Formats: sequence, C-alpha cells, structure tokens
Amino acid sequence: MATINGWIARFGAIVNQNGPWGGNDEQGGGGDPAGGEGGAPNPWTQPPGGGKRKNSRGPSFLDEILKGFRGGKVPGGGQTSINWKYLAGAFILLWVLFTSFHRIGPQEEGVVTRLGRYSGKLGSGIGLTLPAPIDRVQKVDVREISTIEIPKGQAENLILTADQNIVDLDYSVRWSRRNAELFLFQIADPDNPDDMISQIAESAMREVVSTVSLNDTMGSGRGDIETRVQLRMQQLLDSYRTGVSIQGVAIQRADPPASVNDAFKKVTAAQQTARTYIAQANAYAEQIMAKARGEAGAFDKVYEQYKLAPGVTRRRMYYETMEGVLAKVDKTIIETPGVTPYMPLPEMKKRQVVVEPGQ
Repeated sequence: MATINGWIARFGAIVNQNGPWGGNDEQGGGGDPAGGEGGAPNPWTQPPGGGKRKNSRGPSFLDEILKGFRGGKVPGGGQTSINWKYLAGAFILLWVLFTSFHRIGPQEEGVVTRLGRYSGKLGSGIGLTLPAPIDRVQKVDVREISTIEIPKGQAENLILTADQNIVDLDYSVRWSRRNAELFLFQIADPDNPDDMISQIAESAMREVVSTVSLNDTMGSGRGDIETRVQLRMQQLLDSYRTGVSIQGVAIQRADPPASVNDAFKKVTAAQQTARTYIAQANAYAEQIMAKARGEAGAFDKVYEQYKLAPGVTRRRMYYETMEGVLAKVDKTIIETPGVTPYMPLPEMKKRQVVVEPGQ
C-alpha cells in the first residue's frame, strides 16, 4: 500500500507542480505564467498577483482525488471525502477479480489447492475459485508428449545380456502427464521430472535386456524388448502413483562396445556368410525334394495303369527304357540274310585314329 501511495504522490506532484507546460511559477522553471517571452502560461497555477483567472472553476476533480489520496486538502481549502480506504477497496476488488478467474487452455488442466490442500480440478475454459492466497491454481499440460534421450550426449550405455555379452544401447522414451494432481503432488520435482523417468527407464531396460541374447538385442528382438520395457516402466510408475503415462520406447542404436567393435564386425560378417550358405543349401534341398515328389507322383500314375493292363504296360516300359539307353551308345544295325548290311560310316569316321607322320 505504501508503494501505491508513493506512485500516486509522484503522479500528483508531476500534474500539480510541473504540469504539461513545464515547471510552476514558484520554481520559476516553467516560464512566464502570464504568457510572456519566458514561455507559455501554466494553466495549473494561479495567475500573477494572486488573482484568479477569468472563468475559473476552482480545483479540478483530478486534484481532489489526488489530494484526497494524499490525505490532505484540495486547492481552495475544501476537504474531500476520498481517502486511502477507497484506494484499498479498489485494490482489493481488482485482486479478487484477477485471482478468482482463471483461463485454462484446451490442452491443460488446472489443479486447485485450498490453503495448500488439494481441492479439485478445472477443465478447459474459464474457471472460478476463491481469491488468492486461499485458492491457488496450477496449470498442467496433459496433452504434451515429451521425449527423453538415453544416454545424453555421446556417452556409452553398456548393458549386460543374458549370454554374458555387453551391448551399447541408445534409446528414447516418450511420455506424457496422465493425472495432473498425482503428477504435481507425488513427484519430488514436478518442474523437472526427466531425471526420475530416466532412472526408471534405465532400470527397466537393464532388467529386460538381461533376459535376452546379444543377437536378439541387436537383431529381430528389438520390437519385443521395446514393448516389454514400456510395460515394465508403466508398472513402476503406476506403483509410485506418479500420474505419468509412457507412450513408447524406441531403440535407436544397439552396438557392441567400441573396444571390440572391429572384431565383432568380422564375426558378424562370418555369420552372415554362413547364413547365406545355409540358405543356398536349403534352396537346393527344396529343389531335390520337389523333383523327387514329382517322380513319385509319376510312378504312382504308371502303377495305376500297370494294374489295369500289366502286359501292355510292361512292354511299353521296356521299350521306353531301351530307347533311353540305346540313344546314348553307338549302334550297328545288321539286316536279315540277303540284304546289304548298313555300314555306319559316320561312326567309323569318328573312331578313325589319326596317325602323325614319323610315328
């Protein structure tokens, strides 16, 4: 209140003493009050000689208010009824208005505490409470999704796997505020909850990775690890009643430690080569099996025909077999007696041995 009275006194001094045209006639800093060569007349002071100006209406309403706020008399000797009590009443009214109405954003919730104890929540829009310091409203954004990177910077994050190997993991955690009052009252530092969430994330990640192998951590098992870590983190946060919801966990990098990275790359390349050879062998085995299944099906069909006509089928199979065998060997055909035999001249020419001169 003393500060407000001080500012009002300063404003009144500026208006009553200096005025908008400079200093008053008592200080001699505002020029000639009669409008002489020294400057423009000062309408806030009396004319020279102590007389009154023509058409003077006495002290203004502003003078009365300012003089009343200072607790003195207005110019002209009148006593005003305005004093500091009115100013105090106006201040209290403004205080009540500004501390009783609260604007809550569409993504926020207002947590109301009455004399330090939880009283309720305010939804989006304009909310009404008792004035401060009786009621206090803290706004919490319940729609914002924050992200935490683990580890921070370029530091290593070494974790032991189930097969006694060490993996360097980089991952991120996305979280949001699900329950505003629990978030404010159950967390030691609600203004900086990242440290608490980071510790829970590291604990859950080490617990899950310790049950899987190195290959699963660096390969196809990432999705399962992320899901299990998210569920475990949510269980821990719910048990602590933190009001935090985990939106997701994402493994960004899973590598061996830097000291053995080169050797591990060689092992990985050898494993990849072995998997390639195994895949090729499996493909060849599938081809052989498919061919065998086709031949077995063909044999079943021939056997069905053999049961219907054994003699015909047996002779036909003999002819087909002999045709296949004789087609790959040299043949000499001899006709019946009295017929000139066929001489296989092309075949004899192939068998002719070329003798080099001098041998």
